[in-house]
Amino acid sequence: MRVQGASYRTIRPLDFGTVEIIDQTLLPHAFERIVLRDAEAAANAIADMQVRGAPLIGVTAAYGLAMALMRDASNEALDYDIEILAATRPTAVNLRWALARMRAALLPLAVNARAEAAWALASELAEEDVSVCEAIGAHGLELIREIAARKGGAPVNILTHCNAGWLATVDWGTATAPIYKAHDAGVRVDIYVDETRPRNQGASLTAWELGHHGVPHAIVVDNVGGHLMQHGMIDLVIVGTDRTTARGDVCNKIGTYLKALAAYDNDVPFFVAAPSSSIDFSIEDGLSEIEIEQRDKREVTHLTGRTESGRIETICITPEGSHALNYAFDVTPARLVTGLITERGIVEASAQALAAAFPERVIT
Repeated sequence: MRVQGASYRTIRPLDFGTVEIIDQTLLPHAFERIVLRDAEAAANAIADMQVRGAPLIGVTAAYGLAMALMRDASNEALDYDIEILAATRPTAVNLRWALARMRAALLPLAVNARAEAAWALASELAEEDVSVCEAIGAHGLELIREIAARKGGAPVNILTHCNAGWLATVDWGTATAPIYKAHDAGVRVDIYVDETRPRNQGASLTAWELGHHGVPHAIVVDNVGGHLMQHGMIDLVIVGTDRTTARGDVCNKIGTYLKALAAYDNDVPFFVAAPSSSIDFSIEDGLSEIEIEQRDKREVTHLTGRTESGRIETICITPEGSHALNYAFDVTPARLVTGLITERGIVEASAQALAAAFPERVIT
């Protein structure tokens, strides 16, 4: 997508053994790219959320594994490095999916051939992610076109949650891909961007990338979504997913469940942009089978921003001594999901529909 008029991807190889990423912890106040030169740097980038978003985490981990194998490609080292990278973020399934795919492809190879093969496969995963997201965009575009036609060409009002944009993938994004496709095709859209506490990824990331791409948008506090839907101001909700179960339960950024409830109560279509890499066919019940990551309480108790003097500062917003909980994700039951926008089309959030759409992924 475009930043300051130029096209960028969130991650790109520079040469064999190094990749460049956008440091997302500095956005929206600074746009800086940094170079990862080893597996430790890749793991830290994932854990510290310099890269984030389920698809991008998976690709970054794949490159991190390739870097690790340049040092030691033995079976023991391969499994050790996979374990270290997999532990960086427990909830998003793309991370383990990408590492499992790497392991399956590399284990049969001679040890001295693994590093080069791993680098090639990581690059292949990156290209696949771009293609998948663009396909999600094409299928979601048809939804937006239908609503635009019903409204006689008036803007389609779309509510997003957190950042499922191109910053969460290699390019295009998941939830934002249909938005970018619509905007680029001349279909009028107005985007309502949830700020998404506690890390404010809607306000700091989604708004930033939409603005650079020229998409009309307004930032709203998390709790205004229900009000907007009650007053007929939202035509469509599109969110992303960190893990979708075999029966269509959706684990996504905390607060997604509340948006789904409000959408259900107000007859607003609630769609989830779900690449197949984020569908976990090994589990059924999202509430009982998905580990929900709890992050540092400072994400709740502190805020970082630009002061009027131009300095970037972090401040405490809570009373000293108050305890804080920081659940990073929640689970939206399949019954609240209108449909899943996948690279193979729009799929009902049910076990039967998902199995029919992705038969090769079904675990028997």
